[in-house]
Order: sequence, then C-alpha cells, then structure tokens
Amino acid sequence: MDASALAFVQQCLDEALAAPPNEARRLLHGRGRRWPGLEQLTIDWLEGVLQVTLFKPLGDEAYGQLLALLNGLVASPQWASSGAEGLLVQQRYLEGSPALWLFGEPSGPRRIHEAGLAYWIEPGRAQNSGFFLDMREGRRWVREHAEGKRVLNLFAYTCAFSVAAIAGGAQAVVNLDMASPALARGRENHRANGHDLSRVSFLPHDLFKSWGKVSRQGPYDLIIVDPPSFQRGSFILSRDYPKVLRKLEGLLSADGQVLACLNDPALPADFLRDAMATQAPGLQFVERLANPGEFADSEAEAGLKVLLFRR
Repeated sequence: MDASALAFVQQCLDEALAAPPNEARRLLHGRGRRWPGLEQLTIDWLEGVLQVTLFKPLGDEAYGQLLALLNGLVASPQWASSGAEGLLVQQRYLEGSPALWLFGEPSGPRRIHEAGLAYWIEPGRAQNSGFFLDMREGRRWVREHAEGKRVLNLFAYTCAFSVAAIAGGAQAVVNLDMASPALARGRENHRANGHDLSRVSFLPHDLFKSWGKVSRQGPYDLIIVDPPSFQRGSFILSRDYPKVLRKLEGLLSADGQVLACLNDPALPADFLRDAMATQAPGLQFVERLANPGEFADSEAEAGLKVLLFRR
C-alpha cells in the first residue's frame, strides 16, 4: 500500500463521511482489484460504525500508516459531524478474525437497514457480521418475485433472503442451516420487521442428512441456494454443490425457480451452469443478476455470481 493508495483511502472516507449513506453500504471494494495496492482491503459503512477489513497482512510500515490515517480521521471535524459511533479494523487473515477498535467499542448487536428492512449485525464479533452487503440485488429480486410463493432457503445463515421473501408476500419460507445461532439471529431479523413467524420455519440441520425433512414441506415455488465457499468439515463447494443441485428437481413445483449463488473467486459462472445442466437438466438458465455497482470487479467472473434458473 503506497502513498497514492493511502491518498485514495483518505479521499474515499472524506467523501463518505461528508454525506454518510442512510443504509449499510460498501464504501471501498479493494478486493475488486480496481485500485492498485488496495486489493486486500474493504471498507463498510454500517450505519454509524466504519469497518475496515484486511484480508491479507500489510507490512509493518504500511499498517502503521493506515492506522495513522484512521486515527486522524476520528479526530477530524467530518468524523464528528457524521454521527459515527465506532471504527474498527478487522484482520480476516488471522485466526478468529480479531478486531481492533480505534474508536468506540463492541456494543453487542446493532440494527442496519436495506431497502427499508431491518437486520441485526455484530461488527467485529466474528469473521462475518451477519449480513452480506454484496447480495443486495439478490434480495431485491427475491422480494419482487416472492408473492404467494413457497420458498426454500438453503444455507440460510441469518435468513436475510427469508426476510426479503416475507416482505415480498411469500406464502411461507423454510430456512435450513447447520448453525442454530445463525437461525436464531434470523428469527430476530424477522421480528425486527414485524413479520408473522407462523409463515417461517427454521431447520437447524445438516442438509445432506435432512432431505426428507426438507421435501416433506415442499414442493417449493422458489429455492434459494447460497452456500459457503468452504465450511470446515461439512461443505466443500466444488465437491458438494453438485450434490445439492441433484436434488432440486424433486423439490420444485411444476413451474418453480432456483436462485443459485456462487461466491468463490476461483470458480466462474460456467461452473454453476454446467453443474446444473448435468445434475438438474430440467432447469434452464434464465439470467445472471447484476451485482451492486460498488462491488464492481476488474474480472467479472471473480465476483459474486447469482444465477436464475427456471423449470
């Protein structure tokens, strides 16, 4: 990270604090490799908390310069006028993804918003805060197409897709994820939006051992598949994603749709299209959803891939 890269970070933060977004937003997506020297860095505005995330280590000198820039920021007039409450640097490349709070301190769950819907997050508490900003267009699509549908949300995490579906008028949503705490947060996300929880199911199960439970609540008009790239001991995307796709036709209604997501920079969209053609030949590719503009990548295939298929 040289002087020009640091100057760009300063400019980005000055502009953002002059008129902070009214919802959670990615401010700088260095991982999109559009700014030399910033490939390992992202900056997010979490409605009062500024989170700087490092995905690879910086040299001691560069890291010290970055911290000096950020400490100077919190002492600036624009910081005071922005209403910001906290600033943290998270080191994702270290075990446990530790967070260094330069201003403020961990205060437990806080609410952020997207398109008028509320979600709970905890910045710096773990590797992920509980909400993926790059999936905004996917949630928008689900909200716009969910009315009257039965929805299955696989690898549901904190159920953001489920919140969008119920907000869009879905008849019912079934959320499945191995992590009970994530599903508990998903339940709180629904409550934060005043949703009728009788229309929402939460299944804390291993998907590969639970096809029977999932199928009994079907068939589904929309299935969302958003797996992790890698989950130690339970899911390896290149090996296990095809196993999931193989089951889809048996779970879908006659005119059902699948929104399949892929967030591994090493795998192109064709991996998903080819796997679907092999494992679920009755599903036809319709379109690839655009990513939010702030997540632009110098190589489109390295960014998030969200693909729509229809029976």
